[in-house]
Amino acid sequence: MKLQFKKKILNVNLIFGIIWLIFGLLGVFTTDNPHWTSYGYLVISILYLTTYFYQKKNQYLTIENGLISQNYPFGKKINLTEIKRIKKFAGDYILKTDKTELTINTQLIDEKSLTQLNTELDKLNLG
Repeated sequence: MKLQFKKKILNVNLIFGIIWLIFGLLGVFTTDNPHWTSYGYLVISILYLTTYFYQKKNQYLTIENGLISQNYPFGKKINLTEIKRIKKFAGDYILKTDKTELTINTQLIDEKSLTQLNTELDKLNLG
């Protein structure tokens, strides 16, 4: 099961990507001698748009086969059976095992997905 980002988070990245793309294209194609910052705007645009498409495809978290994993390039993975403690602090869930801990920012998660996450965590009966 994939736990999705809020649509607002995704849309912000898309909007910023489009805005930077417009600035970059205007800077490159409307002047005879484009300034280096125009190319910088295009790079920033590519970064925002890449982030948008990556997050839209992979979403925030995945819970499969007894593992919960963050869908980042170097995201953490934790076996659900190894979780010893769940700490809820300032809108975050901190899942602790003997060796590692995984912090989940609940403010990034869609409401429906947050309900699914709470259901999965309640199944662990950690109190």
